[in-house]
Amino acid sequence: MPDPVPTLVEPEWLESHLQDPDLRVVDCTVHLTYDNETGEMNGESGRSDWADSHIPGSVFVDLFEDLSETDDPEYSFQLPASEEFAAEMESAGIGDDTRVVAYDDPRDDLSNEWAARFWWMLQAYGHEQVGVLNGGWKRWTRENRPVSDKSPPTREVTFTPDFRPERHADKDDVVDYVSEETETDACVVNALWQDDYAELRIPNSENVPSVGEQAIIDTETNTYLPTDEIRRRFRQAGATDDAKVVTYCGGGIAASSAALAARAAGFEDVAVYDGSMEEWRADPDLPTASDD
Repeated sequence: MPDPVPTLVEPEWLESHLQDPDLRVVDCTVHLTYDNETGEMNGESGRSDWADSHIPGSVFVDLFEDLSETDDPEYSFQLPASEEFAAEMESAGIGDDTRVVAYDDPRDDLSNEWAARFWWMLQAYGHEQVGVLNGGWKRWTRENRPVSDKSPPTREVTFTPDFRPERHADKDDVVDYVSEETETDACVVNALWQDDYAELRIPNSENVPSVGEQAIIDTETNTYLPTDEIRRRFRQAGATDDAKVVTYCGGGIAASSAALAARAAGFEDVAVYDGSMEEWRADPDLPTASDD
């Protein structure tokens, strides 16, 4: 039986498995830019960068254009419908028995987050054999590992989506989790910068940043902190082994990275609030909190 894919994949593991016929390596890079005047967030596909140089045998998937709901979405980067997701996976050569390693190379400080987003999407649709390259493209090239500019051969595969509601939290779920009238042990975690958390957040949520100076990612190495430290931070936020952890951020990207880290640190029941603050703030009936 093939080796299971670790949640956090080290470069040594990936390089030693690059020739495995059931392995698919996936570049998920998105470059984000912000318009300071309008406050709008714009995304640019990393496909051209992948075409220039990538991990041998890898394919590119476009999370911004192809793997976000485009038919009247309720919020940015919304998880696409199962049929659309399955079609994109089959186009990428990812089938029911494919082991997947995702990586990214954003120009900003969001290392691993787009790969983590893709990891979570596969998890949400029932595909468990997926991990994220710890440190991404920056670490891979820094360690002088092999690269290529060739596209891999296509694969004829079938991807069968099996939606896992326990991996996905919606607005109503989060309302219940943070309500003082609901008896729940769920731990709702904001994954944004500490300043953003202080400025505006969902009430009764705690902060475990996946970006910024106190992030669970080392900005110098682009790798996640040791899992013992990640586990300590989630426990400090109120997470327990027996209770659900729900992560959120501005639009579901940083939240995916926090969810990946929580799973790597041993928390099993972890979900992402896909709509995050974008959806929450749009509802005038929902409360918010701040340090002001």
